[in-house]
Amino acid sequence: MAGGSLVATKYLSIVATHVAAHISEVSRDVWELLIAEIPQLRGDETILNILKSSVEENIATMLHLFENDMPLDNIEGPASALDYARRLAQRNVPISALIRAYRIGHCRFLQWCLDELHRQCADEDVFAATTRRMLEASFGYIDRVSERVIEVYQLERDRWLLNQTAVRAGRVQEILAERQVDADRAESALGYRLRQHHVGMVLWLPERTHSGEGLARLDRLTSGIAEELRCCTKPLFVARDETLSWSWLPFGSRSEVPWDLLSSTVEDGDRTARVAVGDVEPGVEGFRRTHRQALRAQELAMVASPGARVTAYAHVGPVALMCTDIDDIRAWVWSVLGSLAIDDEHCARLRETLQIFLATGCSHTATASRQILHKNTVQYRIRKAEEAMGRPVHERRADLEVALLACQYLGSSLLRASPS
Repeated sequence: MAGGSLVATKYLSIVATHVAAHISEVSRDVWELLIAEIPQLRGDETILNILKSSVEENIATMLHLFENDMPLDNIEGPASALDYARRLAQRNVPISALIRAYRIGHCRFLQWCLDELHRQCADEDVFAATTRRMLEASFGYIDRVSERVIEVYQLERDRWLLNQTAVRAGRVQEILAERQVDADRAESALGYRLRQHHVGMVLWLPERTHSGEGLARLDRLTSGIAEELRCCTKPLFVARDETLSWSWLPFGSRSEVPWDLLSSTVEDGDRTARVAVGDVEPGVEGFRRTHRQALRAQELAMVASPGARVTAYAHVGPVALMCTDIDDIRAWVWSVLGSLAIDDEHCARLRETLQIFLATGCSHTATASRQILHKNTVQYRIRKAEEAMGRPVHERRADLEVALLACQYLGSSLLRASPS
């Protein structure tokens, strides 16, 4: 076995020597493949040249590893590879593109090495042993270096976001303070067009995070939402602290938000993030107004128990405007709903049916269809709701609809404890 290992090491060194004689050709082949397969890596001449240097240094290091049978403990990521990771972080290229580049580049590099091994070795047993040694060494190298570039990418991404945000935050505060705004200058400083439709968002994480992780998560979620909603350009992202950010989605001339898609993107995009969203609003004043709406929706979401992952001002506007004093709104809801404001399953079912009943124009049939209930069950629940309130549903109907909406979004924080 020891002899076979020595022979495999010898042939791996021979392969490395011969491939190294064509290293410029090999590197260019891998570089061109990466550009063709991964569109996110295409860029200006500077970024392409750094990618080329990274490819060349990684290949040279792996060949040196093969040729000298070096232990992986002595291997560090090439300087150009780490520099390339930093540049991609600054340009908001996703880390997945960088990791995919290592997989694809590794595969093409191995093809060159295996072709050379086939030319150098006719013995099947030696070929198999050398191939195993080649795979073990190269996969070990890729695993070690990719971990290092991921670490460098994430650190640079956090640093870059903080620096960029500091500049943006000052200009955004000027705009929000309703000072006279030079739109051309502001757009140039922000890298974001003010003369279009916007959707303001407030994003936050309920739990504490470490080393900028939370900020990076919120930035990735914002970009993911913008991509799924097909925004015309990149969103404007401004960090407030390590777990809170403001952002604006660029909607161009569009005036409708696909709320279901936005909600599902948040649900799939981050396990704990919460998002409050304003309406679609136009121009500089719309930039301010949609942000104020998102802040109002956030205030409501922070009070709500348990609260939703996404709170849209379009759905909760009347309640959000009332949330400046939770004690006052609680007292008002109790006065409107009476015993229907009790926090138990029975009253929750009655409130849900009553809310749908009002939304369907007081149609027992439509409500039964929406809830998949018998019409008689709906009639029974409406009657019991009226008994709990002490008045018919048609009396103070507008107040009733708002009170039910408040209960829907604020939950237990607004309801009376069950007498039982």
